Amino acid sequence: MLFHGFGSIIEMKEVPMNRVLVIDQDAATTTRTLGLACLKRGIGVVFAGNVCEGVRLLLETVVDLVLVDVATLRLTPRELATLFERVAPRVPLVVAVRPETSLDTRVALELAGFRVLTKPVTVEELVEKVPGL
Repeated sequence: MLFHGFGSIIEMKEVPMNRVLVIDQDAATTTRTLGLACLKRGIGVVFAGNVCEGVRLLLETVVDLVLVDVATLRLTPRELATLFERVAPRVPLVVAVRPETSLDTRVALELAGFRVLTKPVTVEELVEKVPGL
């Protein structure tokens, strides 16, 4: 598919399926579990090892959902929500937390606009949190 814009031709990739951007330092485990389960349901997955890499991928890839492991966060929840809203407006954000994560941390993430899930995250939980995925 080609689009003309400002005197140049821009090639846009057609997206055949919904895609999830997963930002997780433990990509090997996540690939085997969540990645394969998503593919079985027809949901594409793009992986990034940290937030910076995830932002770069968002600038070149269309996604329907961003799933971030809380361990990769170096910004406050509000700063991270602002960053993703500027890079990928209206894309739902889900944060995966460990079972021992405090209630205060979970509430802070939810108040910043994230949906919070406990690891290990399943495809069913993602679909439940984000209807239409």
